[in-house]
Amino acid sequence: MLKFSKFVLLSALLAIAASAQAADEKAAADKPAALVNGVAIPQARVDMRIKAAAQQGQPDSPEMRKAIRDDIINLEVISQAAAKSGLDKQAEVAQQLELARQSVLAGAYVQDYAKSHPIPDDVLKQEYEALKARVGNKEYKLAHILVQTEDEAKKVEAELKKKGAKFAKIAKEHSKDPGSKDNGGDLGWAVPSNFVQPFGEAVVKLNKGEVSAPVQTQYGWHIIKLEDTRELKVPTFEEMKPNLEKRKQQEAVQKLIEDLRSKAKIE
Repeated sequence: MLKFSKFVLLSALLAIAASAQAADEKAAADKPAALVNGVAIPQARVDMRIKAAAQQGQPDSPEMRKAIRDDIINLEVISQAAAKSGLDKQAEVAQQLELARQSVLAGAYVQDYAKSHPIPDDVLKQEYEALKARVGNKEYKLAHILVQTEDEAKKVEAELKKKGAKFAKIAKEHSKDPGSKDNGGDLGWAVPSNFVQPFGEAVVKLNKGEVSAPVQTQYGWHIIKLEDTRELKVPTFEEMKPNLEKRKQQEAVQKLIEDLRSKAKIE
């Protein structure tokens, strides 16, 4: 029910480029990390993998460096054997190699664009203020019961109105939400903007301890209980800046891709 970002491709391109950029050293002048059947493995290739591993949080150590070098040697040995057997001439393999080449090249282009088009602080601050306005100044502790039809929702609503009815017990018995059913419908603390609009709008109308009438969303019919509220502690601009910058950068790259597509002759 939460909304998720749809920038998976852009994030992947940026990640690919971050690793690829590290290889832009004077590879020709490097002493080879190894020779495999007379083929030199540039030290820059090993260094690129070491840097990528460090960026992923792996501690630098002689053992890690040796493991990376051995892995690259293994790749070279296997690649040579594959080429000797003619696999690089197979159509499917050739297409995969071309896709890999395009991915690295596109990632480098995206990374270069992002570096040459930094997001100004005033734009990030506007985004921050807009975000604060969306989330508000209050958090809500919620529980809900999700069913598929309005008739089911009305039956649950009637059951909740019976004397001594326990919301958590009824949620365990009737809710179709696998993420909260076993916890008595508990959704934890959240802000209304985290949810689809009809759900979020219903939340802000509730008083503490109150249960909503059935609310329809694309997921089915919800009966929502507001268990508590508290003041929302919004992170400062400086704390949010890296995430804001990443999101705006992804938006800028998305626009770049759309512009490139609009200028391309696609048949």
